[in-house]
Amino acid sequence: MAKRSKTAQQAFDVALPIAVSQGLDLVDCEYKKEGQKIFLRLFIDKKGGVTLDDCERFHNEVEPLIDARVESDEDYFEVSSPGLTRPLTDISDYVRYEGEMLDVTLYKETDGVRNFTSGYKTDGDRIIFENGIEVQLKDIAKAVRHLDF
Repeated sequence: MAKRSKTAQQAFDVALPIAVSQGLDLVDCEYKKEGQKIFLRLFIDKKGGVTLDDCERFHNEVEPLIDARVESDEDYFEVSSPGLTRPLTDISDYVRYEGEMLDVTLYKETDGVRNFTSGYKTDGDRIIFENGIEVQLKDIAKAVRHLDF
């Protein structure tokens, strides 16, 4: 789980049941100053990706709850996709993108490789790659979705 400020964690906790009810994954929340403005951002995702309509529907349902239950003084409240190239950080990310190709870096060489691109499947907290490498989630330094343009 990401390290969040007290305000970001409050917002995350308020928004999580709404995300679940809408079939979305609440990936993260940040509360941060950018220039002179303070932003509160919730990041949502789902298998196949989120749409603008998903963000709008979620925003409209969550905003009144955030206003009522979260102690914050943000200038802007935003709902966003985490982005196509966001690193996968926990097992729910791997489950969400199961069957897709990943660009992977391991902390240490396994079966003679440390960096590779492969499809995969999950088994508990193990990631089983199509190239034959099997590792624990904790053994992966970085994994991002492989994108071909």
